[in-house]
Order: sequence, then structure tokens, then C-alpha cells
Amino acid sequence: MTNLPKCPKCGSEFTYEDGNLLICPECSHEWVESAESDKGEKEPVVKDAHGNILKDGDSVTIIKDIKVKGTSSAIKVGVKVKDIRLIEEVNGHNIDAKVKGFGAVLLKSEFVKKCS
Repeated sequence: MTNLPKCPKCGSEFTYEDGNLLICPECSHEWVESAESDKGEKEPVVKDAHGNILKDGDSVTIIKDIKVKGTSSAIKVGVKVKDIRLIEEVNGHNIDAKVKGFGAVLLKSEFVKKCS
């Protein structure tokens, strides 16, 4: 059995490999292990609802109505969001974007799909 590193996010020892990714089954954190990095700055691997890897500057489409805190309205299904920015996860939100009619919002990657 190979000796895999513990999850850097939650410290779980139950990590497993999926291709070149290491995945934690407890907190769903994914990362790539490299020989030189123990504390190096790395971009997080963020996937949309269909498993496509997202990058800064991508365009995405909302796949579920999203209620916006502090307002009585919601971001509707099918709204296209351009030029997203990936951020460190904050309460499950890992996308920073400007949505027309709402302004700057934080989105969860599981509620968007990448536009081709």
C-alpha cells in the first residue's frame, strides 16, 4: 500500500489518488502533489457541476435558481456569467463573479456549468 499524504485542508488520513489528483473523501478537497511543494502556493482545482475544470476568466452558466441573501429575488437558471475568478473556498463558495443585475457575488462551483 502506498503512503499518501494527509489532506492539507482537514488533516484526514483517508486520501486517495484519481489520476494525478489526490482527493480527500471527508472534505472533498482535491490537490496535486508535487515533489517540491509542501507549503507552496497552488491554484485550487475547481470543477463545475459536470466535472469540467474551471480556470480564471472562464464563462459559466447558472444551472439552479440561486437565492441571494438580503434580497427578495434570485439568480435564475440560464444566466451566463463571464470572467469568473477562482478564490480560496469561503463557506463552500469558491467563485467570485459579477452577475448582471446583482453585482459582485460568490458562487458555489456545483451550481454552474462551464460554457464552451
